[in-house]
Amino acid sequence: MSQIRVISSTIICPTSENDELTHRVELTPWDLRLLKLEYIQKGLPFQKPAEKGVDQNLIQHLKVSLSRTLDILHPLAGRLSQIENEDGTTCFFINCNSAGAQFVHAAHDGVRVADILDPVYIPDEIIENLFSMNSVLNYEGTSKPLLAVQVTELADGIFIGCSINHAVADGTSFWHFFNTWSHISRSGSDDTVSQSTPVFGRHFLDGLIDLPVRVPFSQIQIQRQLIQQTPSSNLLQRVFHFPKEKVAQLKAKANAEMSTSNISSLQALMAHLWRATTRGRCDLKSNEEITYRIAIGLRQKMKPPLPDLYMGNALRGVSTYSTASDLLQHGLGWAALKINKAISAMRPEDVTRELEDWVKAPSIRPNLRAETSVHGLLTGSSPRFNVYGNDFGWGRPVAVRSGSANKMNGKLTVFPGAEEGSIDFEVCLLPETLHAMENDAEFMEAVLR
Repeated sequence: MSQIRVISSTIICPTSENDELTHRVELTPWDLRLLKLEYIQKGLPFQKPAEKGVDQNLIQHLKVSLSRTLDILHPLAGRLSQIENEDGTTCFFINCNSAGAQFVHAAHDGVRVADILDPVYIPDEIIENLFSMNSVLNYEGTSKPLLAVQVTELADGIFIGCSINHAVADGTSFWHFFNTWSHISRSGSDDTVSQSTPVFGRHFLDGLIDLPVRVPFSQIQIQRQLIQQTPSSNLLQRVFHFPKEKVAQLKAKANAEMSTSNISSLQALMAHLWRATTRGRCDLKSNEEITYRIAIGLRQKMKPPLPDLYMGNALRGVSTYSTASDLLQHGLGWAALKINKAISAMRPEDVTRELEDWVKAPSIRPNLRAETSVHGLLTGSSPRFNVYGNDFGWGRPVAVRSGSANKMNGKLTVFPGAEEGSIDFEVCLLPETLHAMENDAEFMEAVLR
């Protein structure tokens, strides 16, 4: 298989300077606690444009449309900045200085779209090369672009990989960027998207906490505290595809078992995966506590709710616990209802109290590669994100894949499936666990073979 070739790497700036735009965006506690994590990396493979293929005109078109996108989402063209205060604390913020986003044009001539999608296990050696900013941590955004896109020509297609600093954007903001860029590329106009103005202000924190937030650590101190972590070479990744009708059956079964109608499709599906991974982890003792941590959005948890177009992080993790024996002795509905209650228990007053408490005792989440638990699960992303609407002008993407960032044993990333109502889970597990799940008839009955 041929090596990837970097054809060019350029910095893309907004098309125009606008003095009325925000010049500084404060980082909130939701943003600051992610400074040790890696960038968000998600990418879309496309079939090659039928009419003219990939040429410099297409690459230039993508650059121009990206520049126009940065007119709307201008903080993504900035850099992180820090101010060290006399009391030993530090303030981090986004300096909207239009320093630019990175645009990499590459080619992987020997790789076809099928080489990415057809193998049972995700080909990590291919996927990793389709993204920029590998192993870059969010605090490094003081000197590195907050946004990097890589457009890679494949033998019969195109892969557009996007990396965004996780301290400035969550999944909702990430896909808002992707949707905006593809719309401008496809339509040649930003009239529609400009009517949906992103919200950069932090006014919802007025009277709750003081901005800028002062934290008792600087970038250098964060760097000194880091334990160097390398990607684990003994993990396998696979995408499990759950068709619409199977998802509906799991939801109906879970609700029927618990005589309720409160369990959602996603909660039933997560319970299905939780029980299957527990069965597949042969070293688990029956009385051992196991944890399922789920990243939930907080925009609708605030009072009043934050707008969907709020740009930044608005998420936190909630956890549910069980012993291995309890989880497996009870049915699907029992596990799904535990997940449902953990998510539903988060109230607006809990969210605001946590913000206040964090400012009093700031802490940064460890890099996910430093996670030592071998029996936990973590689910991020959402099946509600508009993934397959990202048509740049030559058709819909045929799939979605994550980069190598923020991977750990037990990471379960959820995406919408290509068919409406279907759901995909990109799982990262030890080989023995994954193989056991593949031989688990109860689990695989819901999976499209």
